[in-house]
Amino acid sequence: MTTFVQGSQVGLAKQLNAYFQLTKPRIIELLLVTTLPAMVLAQRGLPPLGLTIATLAGGSLAAGSANVLNCYVDRDIDALMQRTATRPLATGSNTPAMSPRAALAFGLVLGVLSVVLLWFTTSAMATVLTVLAILLYVLGYTMGLKRRTSQNIVWGGAAGCMPVLIGWAAVTGKVAWPAVVLFLVIFFWTPPHFWALALRFKDDYAVAGVPMLPVVTTPRRVATHMVAHTWAMVACSLLLIPVADMGIIYSLASVVLSGLFVREVYQLRHRIHLDQDQLPMKLFHLSITYLSLLSLGVVADVLIHVRW
Repeated sequence: MTTFVQGSQVGLAKQLNAYFQLTKPRIIELLLVTTLPAMVLAQRGLPPLGLTIATLAGGSLAAGSANVLNCYVDRDIDALMQRTATRPLATGSNTPAMSPRAALAFGLVLGVLSVVLLWFTTSAMATVLTVLAILLYVLGYTMGLKRRTSQNIVWGGAAGCMPVLIGWAAVTGKVAWPAVVLFLVIFFWTPPHFWALALRFKDDYAVAGVPMLPVVTTPRRVATHMVAHTWAMVACSLLLIPVADMGIIYSLASVVLSGLFVREVYQLRHRIHLDQDQLPMKLFHLSITYLSLLSLGVVADVLIHVRW
């Protein structure tokens, strides 16, 4: 009897963990990192605690919904790629933790819960933007662009930029230029961030038939695209200074972090031109640090606003 109970507990824990992993928690963390600074900037201080918790919770549910639905749609190609073959829904898994039908229902329920929560606790604009973000990621990127064009992550990545607009709208009920500039920073940040990962797992995407840019063109061409998007990202991060009346803390953070990002993307290009080991994950990890610290710089600048 004791063994049966313990076995049931282990089985339940495994199933709950599978549901949790379907939401891609590490991606959710990164999205929340960009939501809070937008709220602080919109408030020009700390927003009300209740509103903050509701917005972050609603955003987490929405991101989880989109990620679960992404796993549901992509379960066939996930099984073909070494990086994603262990996902709970990957077709051909020896011990699937759940059925596709259960995952689909889970993803839809998360989406409905996020919309209901945000509707009653934030603003209509924030709720509409949340619905748009889910649709962009699931219909626009996952079902529409991912398997059809090498520019999939450029336009599909717009869904990942939506949290800054949602956070701003949750506080103000509308969207303003500082939020748009923050949106553009992340929009141009996304391609070099993801293409670095795609360079590392190019063979995976090729086997799955997904036309990520590194699959359909040369590494040198990919590097050229990464450099162009990086400079656009840097320009937008600096544009935020006059648009949002940022002070010394954010300005210094933007300049230093941008310099580090530009340096690494050019080093990656240099290694590619010399046919050396590309080491693309260096840029991938640096890009996460860049976005996290830049977001922290926004918060610190608003709370400790030091003028020039």
